[in-house]
Order: sequence, then structure tokens, then C-alpha cells
Amino acid sequence: MDRLHEIEVFIAVAEAGSFTKAGARLRLSPPAVTRAISALEDRLGARVFNRTTRSLTITDVGQRFLESARRVLTDLDTAEKEAVGEAAMPQGHLTITASVTFGRSSLAPVVCDFLSQHPRVTASVLLLDRIVNLVEEGIDVAVRIGHLPNTNLIAKRIGAVHRVLVASPDYLEKCGAPTSPADLRFHSVISFTGLMPNREWRFLKGQKFGSVSLHPTFEVNDATAAIQAAEMGHGITVALSYMVNDQIRDKKLVPVLDTFALPPQPVHLVYPHARLVAPKVRAFIDYAAPRLKTVLDLLAWKSAQEEA
Repeated sequence: MDRLHEIEVFIAVAEAGSFTKAGARLRLSPPAVTRAISALEDRLGARVFNRTTRSLTITDVGQRFLESARRVLTDLDTAEKEAVGEAAMPQGHLTITASVTFGRSSLAPVVCDFLSQHPRVTASVLLLDRIVNLVEEGIDVAVRIGHLPNTNLIAKRIGAVHRVLVASPDYLEKCGAPTSPADLRFHSVISFTGLMPNREWRFLKGQKFGSVSLHPTFEVNDATAAIQAAEMGHGITVALSYMVNDQIRDKKLVPVLDTFALPPQPVHLVYPHARLVAPKVRAFIDYAAPRLKTVLDLLAWKSAQEEA
């Protein structure tokens, strides 16, 4: 019980940024808050806050512990409600976001299947080729492709995708295929800005990372438009593997410089921390994660077969 009390006080202090404010929220005196934090630090053998008379900041140890501590209280709250039969059936409105192409091809069917099994839930799917702030924009769940920054989001990895350069057979017959990243400077490049920030393409040669600055002939903020332009023979573009699997299979596009490809990019389902995760969110994560993993694994297998 003391350990749970210490965790609860620790989270309150971290969120309030003040011992006094945390005490007011929990109806504890400042000395009681101080004793709980001191006991926690003694137990961990490390400081969780740096404290002066004017400021309070969480330490690296405290930041790492905060994520686990929140999960502990969330799981405890859920377990208590389930034990007394109060775990609500998933219901309410669920807002989910993903990139346009992935959402259209892979996420939307999963959401529709989920809703058919949970008639009390409705959903909005926002397909955006930008990173949204889940808390500020009222998003329940997001599909994130790429390495995650340090955030207060809970993340569940569901797979990985590759970045690939592709061009049409007609373009390569007319202009030749690049044999090194430097050769891209002499080619027409179609830039999808979501994957080529600062007009730069990053690559891996041996064990070293490199980059080449490009001057795109055509620049667009929509992946589908960039891929269609490449299919029409207007140049080379960059895409994520799942975006062009069908075109490569149908020989409308051909991978180029695939030996210089970067390591796979992880794909996660992410959602904000909360004292109690809403049943609709927990149900969707449990339902969608294995199904989206199957989709990504299948796409990765297809890519490997086509490259072979």
C-alpha cells in the first residue's frame, strides 16, 4: 500500500510541477508529500526530482519511472473495475489518425471491422501526412511510422516498413538507372515532401549513413501524386514499401539503389497517457495491433519475394 501511495504522489508531483499543488490535489500536507517522495527515492536508490527553493525538475530516472508508474495505476484501476463488473463495454466516439496512404489501404478496413464488432462505438479516421499533437487535437490513437521522439505517449510496435526509391521502366530505359546516390543529381527527382524533408535523401553504405541534396523537378505533399508521376515516367521518387508493392508487382515501377536502403522504419500504435485508458481505446488497440501487424508482415514478405 505504501508503494502505491508513493507512486500516486510521485505522479501528482510530476504532473503538477509542485509539491504544494500535488498535495492540494491529493489532500495531503506538504510534509506528507515530501515524505512520500523521499521514501520512493530511498527505495529506488536515486533522485526522481531535482529540487531547489525556486524550481522543481524531474530527473532522467524520474522520467523513465514516470511511464511505468502511470501504467501501474492504469492497470490497477482497470483491474478494480473489472473485478466488480464495472469495466464498461467499449462505447463512444473514437478518433484515429494515420498517414493518407497507409490509412486508406490498411487502417480503414481494420477500423470498419472493429466497428462491426462494437456497435456502441463510432469512429472518425483522419488521414494526414503530418504529425499531429494527440492531446491538443483530441486524437485517441495514431499510427506512427518512423522512430518515435521521447514523448509521454504510450506506444505499441506493430511492424516496420522500408523506404524505397522507384522509377518506371520507361524512365530507366530512357535515362538509365543510377548506380550510386550521387547519380541522383543527374536525374529527374519527384519529391514527396513527407519522406524527403529539406530535399535530402538519406542512404546507408556499408555501416555508414550518408545523404545527398537534391533539386526535385516536381515536388508534392501527397504520396499518391508522387507515385503516379513516377509511374508516368517523370522521374524517380521515394516511397514507403507498402505504398508501391502493387506497382512493383505489376512492373509499373522498379526499385533503384535498393542496396543503399536505410534500415526498416518501425510502425507503432500510439495513444496518450491517462490515469484510466478508455475501454474504447483499449479495445481498439487490442483489436487493431495484431491485424495491422499481419498486414505489415505480409507486405514485407511480398517485398522480399519481389526483390528475390
